Amino acid sequence: MKYLGIDETVLKKRNGIFTAREIAGQPVLWSTIRDKVSEEKVQIASFLDEVLPKVDTIILTGAGTSAFIGLSLSGEIQRKTGVTTLSVATTHLVSHPEDYFRKTSSILLISFARSGNSPESVATLRLADRYCHTCYNLVITCNETGKLAEYKVKNERYSFILPAEANDQSLAMTGSYTGMMLTALLINTINQPEAVNPLVDHAITCANTIFKKYSNELKRITDLPFKRAIFLGSGPQFGTAMESHLKLQELTDGQVICKYDSYLGFRHGPKAVVDEETLMVYYFSNNQDVLRYEKDLVKGMDQGKKPLFQIGISEVELKDISFDAHFQLPKINSAGNEAFLAVSNILFGQLLAFYKSMQLGLSPDSPSSSKAISRVVEGVTIY
Repeated sequence: MKYLGIDETVLKKRNGIFTAREIAGQPVLWSTIRDKVSEEKVQIASFLDEVLPKVDTIILTGAGTSAFIGLSLSGEIQRKTGVTTLSVATTHLVSHPEDYFRKTSSILLISFARSGNSPESVATLRLADRYCHTCYNLVITCNETGKLAEYKVKNERYSFILPAEANDQSLAMTGSYTGMMLTALLINTINQPEAVNPLVDHAITCANTIFKKYSNELKRITDLPFKRAIFLGSGPQFGTAMESHLKLQELTDGQVICKYDSYLGFRHGPKAVVDEETLMVYYFSNNQDVLRYEKDLVKGMDQGKKPLFQIGISEVELKDISFDAHFQLPKINSAGNEAFLAVSNILFGQLLAFYKSMQLGLSPDSPSSSKAISRVVEGVTIY
C-alpha cells in the first residue's frame, strides 16, 4: 500500500505513516463530513434559528492552526448571516478578554479545536460567559471527550463532533483543519444543500487532481535547496497562506523559515526577505477583481532579489505572468465561492511540508527533535 506515492513500509520506518495517510484521506473525509452535517441538519438549523437573531457579533476562535480557519471564513459567514463576524485566536482572547468581549454584547462564539484540550480553549468559554452580556456557543471539534466538548456553558450551545478519522494522530493538523473548515461552511449554508453540494464535489475533484497530477512535481520541488518559503493569499486564502507557512515550518522542525502575507501587504516591507534561497508560493483568487491585484504583485517580483523558485496555484489560466511551476485546477461549473478554495488549496502546503520533511530526513509524524512543539500544547498556565 502506498500513500502520497511512498510505500507504507517506508512511511512506518520513517515515522510518517499518520501524516501521509491523513493528508491522502481528506477527499473521503470531506464526503463523510457532508453526510454527517446532513444527518444533523434539523438540529443545527434549529440552533441557528434560535440564536442568530439574538446576537450582535460572531467570533470565530481557536488556537494555532484552528485559529486560521476563522481567517478563511469570517467574510463568508458575515455575508451569509449579516452579523458582524470577527476572527480572534483564543490566545488573544485569554490574555486580553476585555478587548473583544463587552458587557453589552451578545455573541455567538464558534470554537474550532482538534483535541479541545488546549488550555486556552475552555478558558475562552469561561471568559466569554464572564465578560459578555450573553454568549452562545457553537463548538466544532474532532474529539467528543475533549475538555471543550464537555465544558458546561451558561446558555444555548451546539457541539458538532467530526468523524473519528478527522482527529489526526500526527503532530500536524491536516484532515482536522480542512474538516473543521468544511463543517463550518456547510453549517453556514445549512438550508441550501443544493447550492453547496457542487462546491463540495468541486473541492473533492480539486484534491484528487492535486494528488494524481501534481504530487510528484511537488515532491521534486522539495529537493530544491530552499531555506525560506513565503506564501501569499488574499481574502479566504490569506488563512491558507498562514496555515501553509506553519505546516512547512512545523514539519521541517524550523529548518525552513516561513512567512505569509497578503499580496498587497507584501509590498509594504516583507518583500525584503526574498533572496536566492526563497521559495515563493502564490495562492490565486477565483475572483477576477481580486486577481488583478495579485497578478500585479507577481509582475513586480522582477524588482529586487529573485527568489529561487516560484509556484502559482489557480483555477484560471494566467497567460500574462509566468512561474517556474503553475498548478492549474479544474474550474467550478456552478457559482464560484472563494472560501471553498481554502478547503482544497491547503493540500499544496501540506504536501510541500510533508515531502520536505521526508527530504530532510525528519519524521513527519513527530518532526520536533527538541520536543519544542507537541500535538497538544503544554505548559500554559491560565490565570
